[in-house]
Amino acid sequence: MDMSGEYRIPAPRNDVWNALNDPEVLKACIPGCESLEMTSPTEMTAAVTSKIGPVKARFTGVVTLENMNPPESYTISGEGKGGVAGFAKGGADVRLVEDGDGTILTYTARAQVGGKLAQLGSRLIDSTARKMADDFFGKFSELVAGASAAARARAEEDDDPDFAVLQEAGTLAMTRAGEAVVHAASDVEQRIEKAVVDAEEKVEGAAAKGSFGGPVMWGLLALAAVIALLALGS
Repeated sequence: MDMSGEYRIPAPRNDVWNALNDPEVLKACIPGCESLEMTSPTEMTAAVTSKIGPVKARFTGVVTLENMNPPESYTISGEGKGGVAGFAKGGADVRLVEDGDGTILTYTARAQVGGKLAQLGSRLIDSTARKMADDFFGKFSELVAGASAAARARAEEDDDPDFAVLQEAGTLAMTRAGEAVVHAASDVEQRIEKAVVDAEEKVEGAAAKGSFGGPVMWGLLALAAVIALLALGS
């Protein structure tokens, strides 16, 4: 039996490749899969219960990954034994091609069955295999697309500044700015008071010397005004 198909998965090619090599993802997508464990980087053991027409059996077997060319292609092959129901073995060439923000997955599969399964007829086996493939890739596309979207959302959240942090920083900046203004005003006030006191002392000294109304007093007042303006300007 030969079968081929093509599916578009709305996720980047690297995400699709990683999912195709993730036992947990595959287990969730394979119809009737009871267990799927990675025993080496290129081998997995599986147990699947499947019903083809009137025959229902539990298959156990080994799946091997070959011709690895990440993240573009690989060959998957395996053999499963279902007791009195018979056996199934075969393989598939899987290829991934980038398609915008998605990925086109194509496969070409070859399979051979024996025992009671072989007596069911090729049409029934072909239609069952096609349905299982559609179920698998439909679930696979859903899971991979969801995981990819969630990862993008987390990345965008990490890139965006937290509003609460920005708000706190703004409040802190305003508080510090207000404190700086208060300190600056206090410093100016002290400098003005000192300038006025110095001027008063000089005026009093001039008065003691009979200089009221003369150029000395007005010069001191002018000097005091200049000092105050300088203080305010600083």
